[in-house]
Amino acid sequence: MNSMQNPTHEELRYFIALWSAPKIGPGIIKAIIAYSGSAKRFFELPKGKAAKTPRVGEKLLELRNQEKSLLKKADELINQCQIKGYRIITSLHSDFPQRLKSQEDSPALLFTQGNSEFNVERTIGIVGTRSATSYGKSSTRKIVEDLAVYNPTIISGLAYGIDIEAHRAALQSNLPTLAIMGSPIGQIYPAIHKKTAMELMEKGAIVSEYAPGSSMTPGNFPARNRIIAGLSDALIVVEAAEKGGALITAEIAYSYDKEVFAVPGNLQSSFSEGCNQLIKRMKASIYTGPNDIAEALSWSKPGEVKAKKPVLNLDSREPEDASILRLLIEKGEAEIDQISISTDIPLGILSSKLLSLEFEGIVKSLPGKKYKLLG
Repeated sequence: MNSMQNPTHEELRYFIALWSAPKIGPGIIKAIIAYSGSAKRFFELPKGKAAKTPRVGEKLLELRNQEKSLLKKADELINQCQIKGYRIITSLHSDFPQRLKSQEDSPALLFTQGNSEFNVERTIGIVGTRSATSYGKSSTRKIVEDLAVYNPTIISGLAYGIDIEAHRAALQSNLPTLAIMGSPIGQIYPAIHKKTAMELMEKGAIVSEYAPGSSMTPGNFPARNRIIAGLSDALIVVEAAEKGGALITAEIAYSYDKEVFAVPGNLQSSFSEGCNQLIKRMKASIYTGPNDIAEALSWSKPGEVKAKKPVLNLDSREPEDASILRLLIEKGEAEIDQISISTDIPLGILSSKLLSLEFEGIVKSLPGKKYKLLG
C-alpha cells in the first residue's frame, strides 16, 4: 500500500481487527502486513500460504476463524471513537509519527484527541519526578520559555510534577504540546489535570495507545515512556530521583540514540540524584541553556543565518588528527574504543587528541563515550 495515502475504511476495519486480537503486538502486525500486503489479505490467503507468515504460528492462524467477531469489535471501536471525537491513527496513515516508525517497539496504532501534528520540524521531550521541587518547576518553566524562540512541540506525560509544569509552560509560551498518557484515551489521569488537558487540545493533543474504556494497569505508564522518548528529538530530564519513570524514559531515549540532557541539581537533593547520575554515567549531557539544544540539533532561530561549516583541510592536519576526522566523516559518530581500534591510536593519546579537537569546536563528545563531528 502506498504510504502517502490513508487506509480505506475497509482496510482500517481489518487493521483494528488484527490489533484488537489477543497476543498480536505491533511487531506481529508489521510482519503480517509486510508478508500479506494488508491486514485484510491475511484473512483471504490460502491456509498454506498464510502459515508461512513470519512470527505467526498455528495459534495465531486460528484468529482467521474469528474474522466476523473481530470485525464486529473493530466496528464498535471505530463508532465509539467517532461519537467521542477521538481519532485513530495507524501506522498506515500518512500522518502517523515518522519519528516512531524507526523504533522496533513502537505502537501500531494511536488514539488522539485535539490537534495532533506529529511530524513537525522540532520536538522536545521534558520529563521528571512527580514530586517536583520549586527549583524543578522554575527550571522547567525557564527551559520552555528559552526554547520558545525555536517553536518546538513540547512532549510530556501529563503526570504530576515536572510533566504538568512542562505542558503549562508550553501553553503559556503559545507552543503546541502533546500529552502522552498511560491511561486510555478519554480518561484523563490524574483527573485534576483535566483543565490543562482541555486547554492543550486547542493547539496540541492528548495521545494514548489504549482504547477508550480499556483497563488502566500500572504497566501502562512505563510503556508510554517509549512513545515520549521516540517522539522527542531531544529529551530533557529536569528532576529525577535515583529510580523512577523519568530515568526509564531517559534510558529508552539513550537506547534510541536521541540527544539526552539532564539538569544538574543540588547534591543534597534526592530529586536531583537521578539527573546527576545520568550525567556521571555519560548517558546525558549537562543542560545549561537553550544553546545546548540548538547546538546538538543544529537548530537556528528565525532569521538567523547559520555560519557555514568550515571545510576541513585534512592535509594540513597531523596524521593522527586526520585519521580521527576521516573516521568520523565516514561513520558520523563513533565510540572512543572503536576510534582507537580503527585508527590504531592508543586510548591515552586518543583522549588528548579528541579533547583538543573538541576545544577547536570540530568534534563534540556525546553520552556513552561517543564522538561526532560538529556542524
